[in-house]
Amino acid sequence: MDPVPMALVLDLLNRDPRPNAGNPKSEAAQAPAELRHPEKQKRPENPILRKPDWIRVKAPGSPKWAETQKIVKAEKLVTVCEEAGCPNIGECWEKKHATFMIMGDTCTRACAFCNVKTGVPQALDPLEPAKVAQAVAKLGLEHVVITSVDRDDLKDGGAEHFAQVIRAIRTASPGTTIEILTPDFLRKPGALEVVVAAKPDVFNHNMETVPGKYLTVRPGARYFHSLRLLQRVKELDPTIFTKSGIMVGLGEERNEILQLMDDLRSADVDFITIGQYHAPSRKHHAVIRFVTPEEFKGFEAIAYVMGFLMVSSTPLTRSSHHAGEDFARLRAAREAKVGIGLGHNSRG
Repeated sequence: MDPVPMALVLDLLNRDPRPNAGNPKSEAAQAPAELRHPEKQKRPENPILRKPDWIRVKAPGSPKWAETQKIVKAEKLVTVCEEAGCPNIGECWEKKHATFMIMGDTCTRACAFCNVKTGVPQALDPLEPAKVAQAVAKLGLEHVVITSVDRDDLKDGGAEHFAQVIRAIRTASPGTTIEILTPDFLRKPGALEVVVAAKPDVFNHNMETVPGKYLTVRPGARYFHSLRLLQRVKELDPTIFTKSGIMVGLGEERNEILQLMDDLRSADVDFITIGQYHAPSRKHHAVIRFVTPEEFKGFEAIAYVMGFLMVSSTPLTRSSHHAGEDFARLRAAREAKVGIGLGHNSRG
């Protein structure tokens, strides 16, 4: 029998690149200590909507994808690409693009949409900043995205660890631009200032959903606090690009999305990403509907009219998808707007 070609197109409804990911039966069969989401086990199972034809991706497995995976595993690093089951992992790793997830693989929150493991995290790895920096240098990345789990157990929410990672990358790979995707640092006074002082090129914090959905989708967070966090970054350092992303298909109304977009512009956010929500399992928040490509194009057009410098709005958009190319376009858009580059370092 001929082998299945690596270019096989997966239907994301039924398949996932990670073994048993999103399969409630396989998860339920594990020992309780191995459950990724123990807090969701008593929830009723939601129906899974069949994905439309416009949501298709290629299976991962190319030589370049394997090379990226080898480096990630050799350095014992965690990527959100794997942990969150991102559908774009094949495309991104083919290009040696990876989003590194620092501070462990276990989150202290229990958001209804997220596939990252929930529980009690381990202590921070003091060698992690150096390991991440070394991997960035080995991969020869022009642009890197660093994200993390929420660490409500830490006094500063992991802010100093973020800063250490940024500084380590600057030393090991000075030509690499750095984008960070941070938690909200809720009830962590002074934490944001520590991260901003390390001067990332892009500060991203995802709003995730409209305010009316926070109680069921993102119960551990506060809408206004997240909005204010983004606004505060610009107040502390206007040269840092700010970015935020939302998911659609969770049952929100169009006017709620437009209001959220307007709120982000009021907070002087430069870049917005809008993508389709996909339920990792039947225990997660249900997909209420699939937003059409035409609707995404409509959101993109409105966002540019509102004044965003950069917009990514497609069914497969993820916060870090095409981050490197988008950063170059974002920087060019700012330079075109003000007539001069305002980057805070020689690379910018």
